[in-house]
Amino acid sequence: MTCTVTIFHNVVWSRHKGAVFSALYNLSASGTIRYAMVQIADTETDRIGFSDVDYSFHRYPMRKLFDGCYEDVPAWKMIVRLTSEVLNSKSELVVLPGYHRPEYWAMLAACIVTRKRRAVFCDSTALDRPRRLMTSIPKRIFFSLCDGYFGFGERSREYLMSLGAKRERIFVPCQAAALPRSFAAGRALGERLNARRRSKPVFLYVGRLSEEKAIDTLLDAFEQARGALPDAQLRIVGTGVLHDALVARVAALTIADAVRFIGSLQDEPLSQEYFGASCLVLPSHSEPWGLVVNEALSHGCPAVVSDRCGCVPELIVEGETGLSFPAGDVDALADALTTATRAFVDVERTARACMARIARFDPRSAALNIERGCVTMLREGGDSGRTASTAGGARQ
Repeated sequence: MTCTVTIFHNVVWSRHKGAVFSALYNLSASGTIRYAMVQIADTETDRIGFSDVDYSFHRYPMRKLFDGCYEDVPAWKMIVRLTSEVLNSKSELVVLPGYHRPEYWAMLAACIVTRKRRAVFCDSTALDRPRRLMTSIPKRIFFSLCDGYFGFGERSREYLMSLGAKRERIFVPCQAAALPRSFAAGRALGERLNARRRSKPVFLYVGRLSEEKAIDTLLDAFEQARGALPDAQLRIVGTGVLHDALVARVAALTIADAVRFIGSLQDEPLSQEYFGASCLVLPSHSEPWGLVVNEALSHGCPAVVSDRCGCVPELIVEGETGLSFPAGDVDALADALTTATRAFVDVERTARACMARIARFDPRSAALNIERGCVTMLREGGDSGRTASTAGGARQ
């Protein structure tokens, strides 16, 4: 007997979710679970200008509820539409896109009224979302009313458990990058070695130019590190509201000749940046995971990241695949930059370590973890779930 799971996601813009959902759809062809994918809108305000919405990464049947930007949809209209979608769904299990918006609470209520099993995606960590009494109580209530949770890694698991979720109901990791179309794993090592034949240190930042990314910390640390690395370069890939302020800050420091703002890049040009960099640097104050670290390691490029990044336990092996430092600590980041040039001097050894570490964080593995969670929740829901469990267990 076939079971149906409806998965709601906030925006089509997320290429990585498109890759994971495509893999999940492919899994459904050989099982008894059918997945109905619902995208709520095209993009979000903070994604506009960073990269275009690319539907080609979404290779599965889906419905989109609203055109344009999520935040442009009136709240009442969002609540009515999403509540109606849940009430009219014939699925045995509904996966909610989050817990921090009123419409998600309305969807949860609709699941309860119609006695549908429900799960929720959680991309937060305790470091990313400091505990506040006024927000932790509602989260505890929301999570207590869910049957399962999909997290990005160990830190999201710990965060969920701190808010009352049971370990056996949390399924991680469900995170994987959507690599450029031109990327070929079989050629990546050779391309990395070829691009890093020159010995000049090149530090790379990829992401939004926004407050939480702490790029000002990176600029100050880079200026300090240049005392030991006079020929080092810093390349900043991305766009955002802080662009002009950051350009002005660079001009005021002594590093204007060594810092280049590249703008937004995708696909082959972005791959070339990863291949050519000594290491990626992600200095964020707030970073639930850090998908650019997945991308960097896939290209054989190690990463220097702040300890706030959710991916640290899974992806950063100190001195092998990267280095971590206390967020906001300029001196510590400057030390990490200079240390990186020594720790990762053996380009081939480092590249192999990075590629080996990231190997299991691919879209199919993430999809399998989502399926495992769905199977578990459906099994608890009745006979049809037991059928799904048999099929899912056989595949794993």
